[in-house]
Amino acid sequence: MPLLDESANGVYVIAATPFSDEGALDLESADRMVDFYRERGADGLTLLGIMGEAPKLTAEESVAFVRRVIARVNARLPIIVGVSSPGLASLKALAASAMDDGAAGVLVAAPSTLRTDDHIFSYFESVAETLGAIPFALQDYPLASGVQIAPKVILRIAEALPTCVMLKHEDWPGLAKISALRAASDKGARRLSILTGNGGLFLPEELQRGADGAMTGFAYPEMMVGVVKAHRAGDRDKAQDIFDAYLPLARYEQQQGIGLAVRKYVLAKRGAIASSALRKPGVKLSPVDIAEVERLVARQERRLREIG
Repeated sequence: MPLLDESANGVYVIAATPFSDEGALDLESADRMVDFYRERGADGLTLLGIMGEAPKLTAEESVAFVRRVIARVNARLPIIVGVSSPGLASLKALAASAMDDGAAGVLVAAPSTLRTDDHIFSYFESVAETLGAIPFALQDYPLASGVQIAPKVILRIAEALPTCVMLKHEDWPGLAKISALRAASDKGARRLSILTGNGGLFLPEELQRGADGAMTGFAYPEMMVGVVKAHRAGDRDKAQDIFDAYLPLARYEQQQGIGLAVRKYVLAKRGAIASSALRKPGVKLSPVDIAEVERLVARQERRLREIG
């Protein structure tokens, strides 16, 4: 599998991490989940993201999960592995293991301790030095990290660190940041791939601003795939129609606290994973929550039939 580079585009689904009802890592469901994402048109997968419950895994479980998914993919999709860690030693160890198993690159978020532009640049300079030749995506997620990374800092990192090949952009929505980065690359600055997060809630606008696709999770990844394909074909109305059909459930899934439980409930309902369980600590959906999800799914199915 080729290494991740600046040409990456399409939909890289942030994969859930499946657990049994008792909380054990469910590697058989990992196989089912890979097949599910592939069948729905994913261009790549990202493992051990924030919504993949990565902090709840032991180091050994992280390695086992990544290895199982890469084996199931069998070089048919590029795999990016989240390796963010408070310490660079553990970051390096997981990155090296993932690359040895066949990953295309890694994903690194800014730690919450960073305060200034120079601190941010110095941190990613250290990351690049630690990773060596391993290509990485810079995760810009200020809602989670509290770290604001200005376009000028991203451009500085891109210019100085050639192994930084992608921006995972989820600055809620940060549309002006995408525009600023693309305007700079139009004037000669190094162009990074930009894949966006935000649960897909701003995907049509992000694509119009110059994003190359999405790197996020949703229980219906075919929504993101369909929007990106329609946008590439120049049919913005179709892209918007597809997006609009799924928007109520996508919005519901973005609730703080229960959002991941909603996603895993629907993934289990669709047969992608055996259990909807989150590893503790994690919430469970109430009967009222479930009834609301079922109503949204039913309405979504009717709307999709209407638009064909």
